Amino acid sequence: MIELRELTPEDTGALQQIYSSESTRFLGRGPMNEAEALRYTSAAMAAAARTPRTRYVLGITVRAELLGVIKLDRDGPAATISYILRVDVWGRGYATKGVRKVLALGLGHLGLPEIRAKHHPDNPASGRVLTKSGFTPAGRVDGFETYLIQPPPPVPAVWLEAGPEQ
Repeated sequence: MIELRELTPEDTGALQQIYSSESTRFLGRGPMNEAEALRYTSAAMAAAARTPRTRYVLGITVRAELLGVIKLDRDGPAATISYILRVDVWGRGYATKGVRKVLALGLGHLGLPEIRAKHHPDNPASGRVLTKSGFTPAGRVDGFETYLIQPPPPVPAVWLEAGPEQ
């Protein structure tokens, strides 16, 4: 079972494994070195301490082992989600489960009206994660496939009281 948790300075080694050259090939950046990993955890911890909190940078863990990172950023015009996993754990459903947990936070607890995501067109596995999590394709923007999810409409009180007609 996966869990999400705040990042700590002790995560720098795991972050370097997560942000490897293979994992980052569609992100427009290279692998993460130790200094970058330290800055990354410091920035994540600073974001967690801000009030109001607009950025969630959370570790995806299984049995306390950090396997990936998922972000919910609501600082821009629209809330966005992104994620990355260590290469050796791809294809096991961890990203989908992490996205679903962050959607519960964003659409549920935080009450966001929508969340957007994108992926490089040469990375269709990321698109499958998004559609399995409930996102709808929203077209191509700046060379990236984009997606959108909104909370389901509220159930009318009449339906809740009476139930479906027989």
